[in-house]
Amino acid sequence: MQSGVERDFSNDLPLSGELSADEPETACSDAEQRFERVKVQLKARLGSEVYSSWFGRMKLTEASKGVVRISVPTAFLRSWINGHYLDVITELWKQEDPDTLKIDIIVRTATRRATRTIEAGAMPATAKTARQTHIALAAGTTAGRPERFGVPHHGRPAETEARQSVLGSPLDPRYTFSSFIEGPSNRVAFAAARAVAESQSSAVRFNPLFLHATVGLGKTHLLQAIAAESLKQNPKSRVVYLTAEYFMWRFATAIRDNNALTLKEQLRDIDLLIIDDMQFLQGKSIQHEFCHLLNMLLDSAKQVVVAADRPPSELESLEPRVRSRLNGGVALEMSAPDFSMRLGMLKLRLAAANAEGTPLDISEDVLTHVARTVTGSGRELEGAFNQLLFRQSFEPQITVDRIDEILGHIYRSGEPKRVRIEDIQRIVARHYNVSKTELLSNRRTRTIVKPRQIAMYLAKVMTPRSLPEIGRRFGGRDHTTVLHAVRKIEDLSGNDNTLAQELELLRRLINEQA
Repeated sequence: MQSGVERDFSNDLPLSGELSADEPETACSDAEQRFERVKVQLKARLGSEVYSSWFGRMKLTEASKGVVRISVPTAFLRSWINGHYLDVITELWKQEDPDTLKIDIIVRTATRRATRTIEAGAMPATAKTARQTHIALAAGTTAGRPERFGVPHHGRPAETEARQSVLGSPLDPRYTFSSFIEGPSNRVAFAAARAVAESQSSAVRFNPLFLHATVGLGKTHLLQAIAAESLKQNPKSRVVYLTAEYFMWRFATAIRDNNALTLKEQLRDIDLLIIDDMQFLQGKSIQHEFCHLLNMLLDSAKQVVVAADRPPSELESLEPRVRSRLNGGVALEMSAPDFSMRLGMLKLRLAAANAEGTPLDISEDVLTHVARTVTGSGRELEGAFNQLLFRQSFEPQITVDRIDEILGHIYRSGEPKRVRIEDIQRIVARHYNVSKTELLSNRRTRTIVKPRQIAMYLAKVMTPRSLPEIGRRFGGRDHTTVLHAVRKIEDLSGNDNTLAQELELLRRLINEQA
């Protein structure tokens, strides 16, 4: 009977089930002896302090067929040893065993230690199953259900299941290309999305593809449609759809559990990565990891699709190198739907409701009125239709006047639209072909100063904000700078008809798109 200390010590020895049936047990002891001699030489060469800091917790895991695996307790130790001392360890081990081909530094986990409870007489297939279980559990699957991966399904290897368990957010079956309403405001983005989804893995068309639009204009719908179509075209493709928040949570969890390297290895093996709501990616370390992942996938000719509420250059919260990498692809904007698109959305929604067994008697005039009146995002249009759907259950005959009363909270008929300074900056920057970052910078070139002054002027006349607050929104400038810009644009527009027409055009664009 083994004591607790003896059992713990035995868990640190190589997995006996991984040895072939005819391999002598002395192989294990020989490898252990070589390992002890290597550690002594390391300590002599590097000093006791360096040795205790980096190598004191190293353990020999496996030594067979020219491959030596040494485990350490944390991912940080693994990275440090690989980066600074792997050559030294390899040299010393080859002095002990010239047939050594490779030294692997791996991370010890609770899951790996658990697999070492296999009896010494276990068959090699059992050891393989145990390793597959470890892969599956490390993938982030539910720890309470390892049996799902312990025994493979018929015709489906455990490694395939582990690969398909790569982290990802669930897809909504409603979000497909067939249910997406195409129009002038999203036609280019829609075409690019279809090209990415229908292309083969060897023919990356746009990389990375960056879609940006304000809320409720169909970014998520299009991203999930790409994922669904890619899996339909090639069921064996490895597609991962993530929100930025979920990506952050998974990486933070992996780092906490010393499992970040396993997560990176999983992501390295995918064919298509889709990230939604990129503007929410926060944290220097998380962005650092994302940048490495992005570089790795792009260098491997793997497709990346990203969406955010503004262009890459205006994502101030992102690191410059991340923005630079995203700018290296194709960035496409999706704007607000026009009347025909809005009407098409309502008709499609009506057809879907009737198909679900809910007969609705909503006239064409009612749908046309709603499409003309609700001019915001597609989400607002969805909310307006749901209101009609609800009212139809106890108000069969709904007049146009009644619709205005029911939907007044959505479009506030007769009330002016609230304009934000950020919207003014975005539209003015796009109109004059400068970036928002340049608009807020301290650059004094003519191509930047004029758009900046015009944006300040429009912010003063189109919003209720004070001069000091406008100055703060323009890179922390003084209120006197804003006052000077307002007076200058007023004087110039009085004498320059071209400028006056530009200002009127910008006002119209801001009112339509803000």
